[in-house]
Amino acid sequence: MVGQFNGTTPITGNLELDNDVLIIGAGQSGMYSLYRMRQLGLKAKVLEAGSGEGGTWFWNRYPGARFDSESYSYIFSFSQELLDEWNWSEHFAGQEETLRYCQYFAEKFDLRKDMQFNTRVQSAHFQQTSNSWLLIDEDGQRYTSRYIITAMGILNQPTLPNIPGVNDFKGAAFHTARWPDDHSAINGKRVGIIGTGATAIQTIQEIKKTVGSLTVFQRTPNWTAPLRNTKISPVEMAQIRKDYPQIFQKCLDSYACFIHVSDARSTFDLTPEEREAHWEELYSQAGFSKWLSNFNDIGTDRHANELFSNFIANKIRERVHNPETAEKLIPKNHGFGTRRVPLEGGYYEAFNQPNTKDEDFEFDVIVYATGFDAVTGSFNAVDIQGMDGLRLKDAWAEGIQTFLGLTVKGFPNMFMIMGPHQMFGNIPRSIEYAVNWVADFIEYCRDNGIIYAEATEEGVKAWTEHVHSCATNLLANEVDSWMTGVNKNLKHKQKRTIARYNGPAPGYRRRCDEVKARGIRI
Repeated sequence: MVGQFNGTTPITGNLELDNDVLIIGAGQSGMYSLYRMRQLGLKAKVLEAGSGEGGTWFWNRYPGARFDSESYSYIFSFSQELLDEWNWSEHFAGQEETLRYCQYFAEKFDLRKDMQFNTRVQSAHFQQTSNSWLLIDEDGQRYTSRYIITAMGILNQPTLPNIPGVNDFKGAAFHTARWPDDHSAINGKRVGIIGTGATAIQTIQEIKKTVGSLTVFQRTPNWTAPLRNTKISPVEMAQIRKDYPQIFQKCLDSYACFIHVSDARSTFDLTPEEREAHWEELYSQAGFSKWLSNFNDIGTDRHANELFSNFIANKIRERVHNPETAEKLIPKNHGFGTRRVPLEGGYYEAFNQPNTKDEDFEFDVIVYATGFDAVTGSFNAVDIQGMDGLRLKDAWAEGIQTFLGLTVKGFPNMFMIMGPHQMFGNIPRSIEYAVNWVADFIEYCRDNGIIYAEATEEGVKAWTEHVHSCATNLLANEVDSWMTGVNKNLKHKQKRTIARYNGPAPGYRRRCDEVKARGIRI
């Protein structure tokens, strides 16, 4: 749009394309993108590697997988009918229920007829002679479209630990994102699990109930806090349904699209006794309140963060019986909230059980809870080439550069949903906004006869600088994590970068809306 996008008229005559829009991925981003493209009357198709829709909730079927944001905020708001019909059974729904929601969504809007499953996209190349995209799947099937929308997820490419012998184990071994259908396969078995991140925390607290023995291998301990999940009664669900307008508005107003709002006070505005009482109150609450409803300087002031980290560390010491084990589970190299905080329900108590061992190194099963090649990994897994054969991997070799996190210079007519430099936060809230923005853009192009749109260098430079400025003074920016583009399980050398938009969500949306309001330069 003016100063940010270049538009042009056709270079060649009319071209018969298979589709107006190809969408890569059938998770929530892909499903809603398909819904919106259909609303515009466009011919759209979703290409999905899995055998069904659901994305994250299709692939991640490990024991204990569930939301750590409230179910009723992790839902699309665009359809009143869908809101009226769907009932959540828990405040923080498990994987099976969330997948059913995705399946219900797809069925209600008859999305599957335009979804092609078991189709892994291998390459996506922009065709300059026709201003179109050519996609080829791993079986050699070809697909053409005017636009492509990447809806591949931010945590989609599993990584195994970067250690010798990882492929030599003769027993059963699998990544949490590829858990076998038979959950009872680990019952009574000697199990080793590698990792103590978000996925491991959820898995450990569940499989501790059924395994014969469990040995946890930890490289870096992770901060976590109680989820405090409870059931939702029919009466409570009816009230939630009435409250949806207020719930969604609170999400819109909040920093990261959650229902939790930070405390405007500083940590040091209170006496130590008042501060401790406030933290006890937060600790007793459900969900992300411990993190997101905390004092506003927890994420920027080193001393403030240290005080709250000590508060949480003492909670860990209270729950883990063995003092030596407790100290091993308390992070020493980063403060609370400087990495994404997972939530738990019985994780620390697992280390009090006699079947959680640290001396048994003979296993029947090894579980790799070693995370993902986050954010850019999904893009790197596909050979994406733009103008003059420019590979997306090369365009980002010296650091991620985008415009609004939605487009990349040199890759015309390509839009990213939940790509780098976007506001992640509460994912469905972010998806809904990003998809609507892209849909409005494509509608503008259609209505004005524009078949080519590309971000300008000036727009990309300004946006990338803004993204980096939003991360200034954040303690999280000093820590190695997927949010700073660092994954120690990857063998290739990585450049530290800013992978996500760290500013407030209302500010992100305001900037995107301003661009949309200015129109496209042709």
